[in-house]
Amino acid sequence: QQAAAALASIDVGPLDPVAGYSRLLFGSDWLDPDGNGCDARNDILRRDLTRMVLRPRTNGCIVERGSLRDPYTGAVLAFERGPDTSGEVQIDHVVSLANAWRTGAQAWTVQQRVAFANDPLELLAVLKQTNTDKDGADAGSWLPPNAGLRCAFVARQVAVKARYRLRMTPREHD
Repeated sequence: QQAAAALASIDVGPLDPVAGYSRLLFGSDWLDPDGNGCDARNDILRRDLTRMVLRPRTNGCIVERGSLRDPYTGAVLAFERGPDTSGEVQIDHVVSLANAWRTGAQAWTVQQRVAFANDPLELLAVLKQTNTDKDGADAGSWLPPNAGLRCAFVARQVAVKARYRLRMTPREHD
């Protein structure tokens, strides 16, 4: 019901041109938006993983290993930090940065775009392959492979777009 109410507040229109888009326009590093001493990537790993082991002497910030249930597929992965393994769990921007750019973020300040890119509502720990498959798609062109997880994904996209006053295409809105 909350998602349906939020959906009614979202403007519908075409995508802006992708011209001028660069990932760097949303910041180059993970920030610490809540001021807890941990960057957003590590905050999301700590929020979304279970059975975690944290690195000693990092103020509880760095996850060394844990278990991830991918919110898009339901698949479970044992995460272990390391140069050959950390990339298997990625932090997905629920509303991709490219889609945000094309639906209103072009008009934002750099500070607004950086805040968006580090907002926990906008971020989910997911499997690398799932993140690759989703790429820059919106809910009108990509839904989680696990049908039972689609409503949660759509509701989250709606919440993000409503919070940041981003547009939806007609297909996405439908």
